[in-house]
Amino acid sequence: MGGDIGPHVTVPAVAQALNDYSHLYVTLIGDQHFIHPLLIQFGIAQHPRLLFMHTSQVVTANDKPITALRSRRQSSMRLALDLVHQGQADACVSAGNTGALMAMAKVVLKLLPGIERPALISHLPEENGRGCLLLDLGANSSCDSEVLMQFAVMGAALAESVWGLTRPRVALLNIGEEQIKGNDVVKQTAQLLENSNAINYIGFVEGNQLFSGKADVIVCDGFVGNIALKTAEGVSKLILTKLKAQFDVNWFARFILKLFLPSLKSQLKQLNPDQYNGASLVGLRGIVIKSHGHADETAFLQAIHQAVAEIQQQVPSRITDKLESLLIDKH
Repeated sequence: MGGDIGPHVTVPAVAQALNDYSHLYVTLIGDQHFIHPLLIQFGIAQHPRLLFMHTSQVVTANDKPITALRSRRQSSMRLALDLVHQGQADACVSAGNTGALMAMAKVVLKLLPGIERPALISHLPEENGRGCLLLDLGANSSCDSEVLMQFAVMGAALAESVWGLTRPRVALLNIGEEQIKGNDVVKQTAQLLENSNAINYIGFVEGNQLFSGKADVIVCDGFVGNIALKTAEGVSKLILTKLKAQFDVNWFARFILKLFLPSLKSQLKQLNPDQYNGASLVGLRGIVIKSHGHADETAFLQAIHQAVAEIQQQVPSRITDKLESLLIDKH
């Protein structure tokens, strides 16, 4: 029920996901008066791998986290997290209120041992084609060095499990590459990472290196990460808009567009932020994927793909193993 468009996005995305994965089971939770007509429209009302739970209570975009915790215990968001906690679902995917989702997930699913705060992590495109992982994206606006160290561990574990990397390159986002640059927290985190054999720390990266392919995991606090991500999304959309406007100028531009259309479509697809939708709320004893609130069907489907990948690779267990390696490294 969450997001700017709600079931008009989630239902067709689920219909496609059920078609994409022959062993995927989905439980949709929400108001049957809104959802049932869409289930019929997209031909999945009687689908054997689709379950439906009715609830009329929802978490709104304006609900404060504390309000959601106290007064939205029968909301679609809370019931989805309850299913994960009870072992009746392997992951929760939501496009709803981020603050409420994080607060509820912490209470319902609890944090992994050794983790002080969960973090939002997402995939960014890069020149090498694979991309990098950036965290935190807004779950924690300020962090100390120990928390940033934990983010590095979680990011490395996700890169190892989802991408199969043996020693993912971990970097800190900073205002310069020199050791003297940055605030005290960033400098202290750098020292912790340099002294750890469990993390392949490569140093600082600047904002203009986010898409360079220099690092596999880039770590920062949520204030910096959220601004970096949304700036990247804005620039991407600006480029797409400018290119489309240029091709509408005259017949010659349209001829060139037609000539190079297959290659151009491939490049534009890589720039589209929707292809990277699906931020993981890592550090929990369960898998939670946060979709953009403004996600369309394609973007929400990508969030489901991310959930499936993390289920298959048992990401929370991988993070726990990585944390244990870090403890051994400290001693």
